[in-house]
Amino acid sequence: MSKEQLYTPEGYQKLIDEMNYLTQTRREEIKKSIAEARSFGDLSENAEYDEARNEQAKVEARIKELEELIRNAKVVDEDVIDTSIVGIGSLVKIRTSDGMEAEYNIVGSNEADPDARKISDQSPIGRRLIGKKAGEKVLVEVPSGKVTIDIISVSR
Repeated sequence: MSKEQLYTPEGYQKLIDEMNYLTQTRREEIKKSIAEARSFGDLSENAEYDEARNEQAKVEARIKELEELIRNAKVVDEDVIDTSIVGIGSLVKIRTSDGMEAEYNIVGSNEADPDARKISDQSPIGRRLIGKKAGEKVLVEVPSGKVTIDIISVSR
């Protein structure tokens, strides 16, 4: 996973916040759980101990993953985002060929959250929108077929 990943400042900060929580708070909580479980005696039949060790393994794996993501992160400078074209960090208002209007934030692939209207620059729609301007139309192939999208506006 040594490929550079693009992040908005908000997305990068979420990585940092999660890393800080896991390394400064969660590790200590698990350490206490393990110590408490050890005090119960025989470790070979101690479900609390096994559960705490499994949780510790999950947390350490996530910390390693976050370290890698942070090491390979490239934060998009919002001050230099060209609001005349769609790029990472852009807020894009669109209208589909069936008349539906929506507004999406274009984010890096690790930040995508369709429920929060954050679509990846690598998604079928995001990929077609990148580099386009307000007033342009794009044809996008989606699982249900092809759809024409009008770009209404691009902002930050």
